[in-house]
Amino acid sequence: MSTQSQESQESQEFHELYRRHVQYVLDGNVEASLADMVQENIPQVFRGVTVPRGKVDSLRVVDIRREGATWVGETVYDTPDGRIGLRSVWESRDGSWKAAALENFPPEAGG
Repeated sequence: MSTQSQESQESQEFHELYRRHVQYVLDGNVEASLADMVQENIPQVFRGVTVPRGKVDSLRVVDIRREGATWVGETVYDTPDGRIGLRSVWESRDGSWKAAALENFPPEAGG
């Protein structure tokens, strides 16, 4: 397999993983969304970060991109308490991509 097709396959696989992950958040499936995270980073990864807690009315994935050895996903969640822009940084751990860090961004900045 060529390097380009390997990159394309990895990109497709990560896009599918990320979209599945944000669907867990939309569905309120906390257990499944936490399973996608680097376990030793929980709970400090949530410190100082606003995340959807409870009901999410809708979401919009605004960006999924490769940054060096990581993937970054950005999604805007619409909740009863307002909009939340949430960026997650994913690292490869034992052959699987896991969310290792979270940070907020202004929801208006997302596309």
